[in-house]
Amino acid sequence: MRISSKGSTHRPWRQDFLSQGNRLGWRIAARAAAVLFLFAAIARGVILGGYLDYDGSPFARLPGKLAGLAGMAADDIKIDGLVHQDAEAVLKAIGVMPGGSLIGFDAAQAKQLLENLDWVASAKVQRLFPNQLAIAVVERQPFAIWQRDGNYYVIDKSGAAMSTLPASLMTKLPLVSGEGAQLAAASLVNQLEALPELMLQVKAAARVGDRRWTLYLDNGMRLLLPEEGVAEALAKAAELDRSQKLFSKGITAIDLRLRDRISVAMAETEEVKESTGGAKKLKSQ
Repeated sequence: MRISSKGSTHRPWRQDFLSQGNRLGWRIAARAAAVLFLFAAIARGVILGGYLDYDGSPFARLPGKLAGLAGMAADDIKIDGLVHQDAEAVLKAIGVMPGGSLIGFDAAQAKQLLENLDWVASAKVQRLFPNQLAIAVVERQPFAIWQRDGNYYVIDKSGAAMSTLPASLMTKLPLVSGEGAQLAAASLVNQLEALPELMLQVKAAARVGDRRWTLYLDNGMRLLLPEEGVAEALAKAAELDRSQKLFSKGITAIDLRLRDRISVAMAETEEVKESTGGAKKLKSQ
C-alpha cells in the first residue's frame, strides 16, 4: 500500500528538519541580540555613571585611542585669548580633553557652550580636520567688585557677574555695594575718572535706594551725592579740597545732595555747617 502526499497535512522529513533548524536559528539569534542589548545598556550606564572615570582608569581614554587610530583624536588644540582663565576651563566646558575623540564634535555647539559661560564675551571654534581644534575666546573684563548680602562678586562694565573669578584676587578694583550698584557703577567710575585726585581717595561706593551714591574716602570721610548732577557735585567737592584742604580738616561727611547748599559734619562735635554762598566758602551758623 502506498500513501500519497498529495492533499496530506504531513511534510516530508527533510522539510520538517529544515523548518525546525530555521526556528532554532531564529531563537538563537534573538537570544544573542537580547544579550547584546542588555550588555550595551549596562555598559552605557557604567560610562554615564562615571564608574570608569577614576584616576588611572584604563578605559578613560579608550574613545580617544580608538579615534586616534582613525586620525580623529584631539591631538592639536590651540586656544587664544585667555587672560584670567586657563585652557582646562575651556576644554571642560566643551567636553573635550587632549587626545580625546573628536568624532561627532560640533563646532557650532561648542561655541554656544562657551558663550553661555558668564566670563566669556564671545568665542570662535573651528574644527580643522582631522585632529585640530582652533579656539579663540574674548573674556569679559573685570571692572569692579560688587558687595551684596555679604557676598562679593567680580562684575564687568555692564554689571554682569563672573562667578569663576575670586574677588579676593581683584583687590585693585573699585568696591561698590547696594541694590542696583552693579548697573550704575560704570557711570560713576566714568565721572570719577575726570577727577583723578578725588578718585584715588575713593575707597568704596554705596548705592542708596538705587537712586544715588554715598562715597567712602580712604580717610573715613563720606561724600553724599545727589540723584542728579553727580558730575557737578563731584567737581564741587574736588574744588573744595583743592582750595580749602577740606578733606583733611577732621570732617566726617560732606552732604552734596542739595544744589545750593553744602553741609558738613565735624568729627569731634558733629557740628553741622552750611555754605549758601557757593562751594568755595563755608559759613558757620
